[in-house]
Amino acid sequence: MLTFDFDAETVWLSRDPNVTDRPGVLSQGRYGATIGVPRILELLAQEQIMATFFIPGWVVEHYSDEAKAIRDGGHEIGHHGYLHERATAADPEGERTAFSRGLEALDKVLGVRPVGYRSPGWDLTPITLELVQQAGMLYSSNLMDDEYPYIHKDTGIVEIPVQWSRDDAPYFMFNPHYVNRPIASPTLVLSEWQEELLGVVEWGGSFNLTMHPQIIGHPARLRLLRRLIAVIKSLINDSVWVATCEEVARYWLEHERSGRASQSLRTAPQRVQ
Repeated sequence: MLTFDFDAETVWLSRDPNVTDRPGVLSQGRYGATIGVPRILELLAQEQIMATFFIPGWVVEHYSDEAKAIRDGGHEIGHHGYLHERATAADPEGERTAFSRGLEALDKVLGVRPVGYRSPGWDLTPITLELVQQAGMLYSSNLMDDEYPYIHKDTGIVEIPVQWSRDDAPYFMFNPHYVNRPIASPTLVLSEWQEELLGVVEWGGSFNLTMHPQIIGHPARLRLLRRLIAVIKSLINDSVWVATCEEVARYWLEHERSGRASQSLRTAPQRVQ
């Protein structure tokens, strides 16, 4: 699965009320929306790959043309909060409000009722999965406790695991005011992601790659992504397939009902190219 968290400026706006006085910081988010997203969509169209984009409600309101282009390209759109607010157990009403407001924006602007939720920062609280269930969704993509998808027994929600090593932010995200660390070489990251992918092929599981348009959407990193897609395509066979998160969740539910979930991702469904 290739997934993109289309955050635009919300990553910074949700954390620092004074960031509106830092146009240089916010310009990183605008780049992701106005440059990164169109280039990513062009690349995916060239490679004939469908991806999943998790989008906060604020973003679809402020970048409706880019969000509609994602929708009209046939890609899955998932729920990603409203202003990328990080949920905490100490503020359940705040979490409920952000969750509801984000859903309303996706519906109003795009006419989309998402079937999956990725919490901003992958933060879950004791009420998060209940909110996902109450919204009629199929899956969550937030936890790191397995390689295979699994079903949360209390809610019936499919969990599609993530990992920090399969995320572009730890390697590339940088700002001297917020995240000050070395920027990795795209060549080194390509090597890391290839090894992660080959490890999943060898040991079994799901390769759920999380990217951000403001990060992966830069020229050298788009070249990285194109080269990784070439590796993925070279591996597609009876046991390796490329899908959206929704396709994986529905496939897992189908095989769970038939009692074959532990083997289901070892045989690729022919409908997925």
